[in-house]
Amino acid sequence: MIKVSIIGSGNVAQHLISTFQNLENSGNEIELFQAFARKKESLIHLLPENKIVTNYNALGEADLYIIAVSDDAIAAVSDALPFKNRLVVHTSGSMPFNILNNNNRKGVFYPLQTFTKGKAVDFTGIPICLESENGTDYKVLEKVARAISNKVFAINSEQRKALHVAAVFVNNFTNHLFAVGNEICRENKIPFEILKPLMEETFRKLETLSPKEAQTGPAIRNDQKTIAAHEAFLKDKNQLIVYKTLTQSIQDNGKKL
Repeated sequence: MIKVSIIGSGNVAQHLISTFQNLENSGNEIELFQAFARKKESLIHLLPENKIVTNYNALGEADLYIIAVSDDAIAAVSDALPFKNRLVVHTSGSMPFNILNNNNRKGVFYPLQTFTKGKAVDFTGIPICLESENGTDYKVLEKVARAISNKVFAINSEQRKALHVAAVFVNNFTNHLFAVGNEICRENKIPFEILKPLMEETFRKLETLSPKEAQTGPAIRNDQKTIAAHEAFLKDKNQLIVYKTLTQSIQDNGKKL
């Protein structure tokens, strides 16, 4: 039995707690041993009260401690842990594992997904990126990760930094573009749902094509007449800047090397 303790009470922490709690209920060899939160009330809907601690000194001996807090708080939480030579990991995509205190063995347990409070996710399809200082600890992380996910990857700190930047492009920036499209529809009294089948097909194509192969639209066709008409239509300065920047980027990326 591998005992896991989770430190944190935010979105990532709560999703991990729910997932590990379900594992325990199904008789898996992973036990959610404890969870730390500054206030018990933030986790009481997920766990029995006796599994929630609010003092670092109350953390018992576990095989793995997962720090699931904001990036800015990772170092301070790691420094506050009162024990030594235990396996402590964080869940950040952008922070190296050496941000963790040297008192303990260090690693990373990074689930690559966007988490929203109150919206359940299925961890079985979520990639989990792992890193550790030694092979023995990696085997522990891998066993825990494979208990909840079918997609487990060894990713070092430099790779994870690149992966996090890529994730911002494909998730955060893409969602912002959805918001821009939604605003244009709203301003012109068009139901945003009309665009949803197009959005869905854009992602479906990536199952069989590379993003470059799947690219369509006036920019890749160098359809200057349509591009000029779109630019004339856009009265919002920020929207126009985004349109021009992305059009140029698509055309640059589409050039033969």
